[in-house]
Amino acid sequence: MINYPIKFHPILQDKIWGGNKLKTILNKNTNRENVGESWEISGVEGNISVVSNGTEAGKKIDDLIAEYKAELVGNKIYEQFGNDFPLLIKFIDARTDLSVQLHPNDELAKQRHNSFGKTEMWYIMQADEGSKLNIGFKKELDKREYIDYLESGKITEVLNFEEVKKGDSVFINTGKVHAIGGGILLAEIQQTSDITYRIYDWDRVDSDGNSRELHTALALDAIDFEKKDDYWLSYDKKTNTSSKIASCDYFTTNFLPVEGQLEKDYSNLDSFVVYMCVDGAAEISIGEHAEKIKKGESLLVPANTKKLQIKAQKAELLEVYI
Repeated sequence: MINYPIKFHPILQDKIWGGNKLKTILNKNTNRENVGESWEISGVEGNISVVSNGTEAGKKIDDLIAEYKAELVGNKIYEQFGNDFPLLIKFIDARTDLSVQLHPNDELAKQRHNSFGKTEMWYIMQADEGSKLNIGFKKELDKREYIDYLESGKITEVLNFEEVKKGDSVFINTGKVHAIGGGILLAEIQQTSDITYRIYDWDRVDSDGNSRELHTALALDAIDFEKKDDYWLSYDKKTNTSSKIASCDYFTTNFLPVEGQLEKDYSNLDSFVVYMCVDGAAEISIGEHAEKIKKGESLLVPANTKKLQIKAQKAELLEVYI
C-alpha cells in the first residue's frame, strides 16, 4: 500500500527564452542562467520523474504506477493509460517571448506522432508590468490569408495579445495559436505530450546563428483559424474552499487558498490528486505521514487516499485531478 504525499525531483529544462525566476522566486536548485521550465511531475519519455521522498525514493513514476496501479492513479485512469502518467505538471519562466505555437488534437497527434494531443491551462504566478500572452487571432482567418500573413512576415499583425497579472488563468484548447510573453512566471497543467508546432519565432537565432525549426506545413491542418473568446477562466477565491478554475476531459484544476487547518475528503474521487503550491507554504498530511510544500513545489496524493489534512498559515494551492 502506498499512503503518503509523494514528491519528485524537478526536471529543469534550459530554453533559449528561459530566465532565472525559477531560481530566484521558486528557489529551484540551479546555477544555470536560462532555465525556462521545471517539470514537476512527468511521464514523458526521456524526462521521467523520480521520487525524492519517503519509502519510494529513487523510483521512477512509471515504475511506481506499474507497482501500485489503480491504488496510485485510480481505476479508470489505470484502465485508460496503463503505466503512463496522464498529465505533465510544470512551472515556466519566460524571460523573453516563447515562439508562437499550437498543439495538435488527440486524433492528429496519434496519427502523426503516436502521442496524445496537448490541451493545457496556465495559472499566472507573477508577471512583470505590461507582460502579455498571445492567445489566438485578432480576427477569423482562412488558410490562404494565414499563409499570406506568415510569408510576408506580418503574422504578428493578426495575433491577439492579452496583458496579464498574478492570479489570471487561461485555457488553451488544441489548435489555438499561443505564446507566453517575456516577464511571465506561470504554472502549467497539460496532457502528457511534448508535441508542439512552432509557426513563428520572432526571427530569433541561437548562439551559433541558427534559427529554430518551424513546423509550417504540419501546423496548417492543426490550426483553429476561428476567433474565439474562450480562453479566460474565472474562479472564486474563498478561503479553505476548492473553487473550480478549469474542467475538461483531461483534467480538473481547482484554486484552494488555505489558512489554518482544513480536511479534504477524497473518498468519492477515483483519481490521484496533484497539489501545486503557487504562493505561501503548507503541510499536507495523510494519516501520520506529513510533507511540507512551499511556493514552487508540487506533490502527488495517491488515489487510494480517502482523507487528508492541510495546515497553513497562508497558502495558495492548485488542486489537480482527473
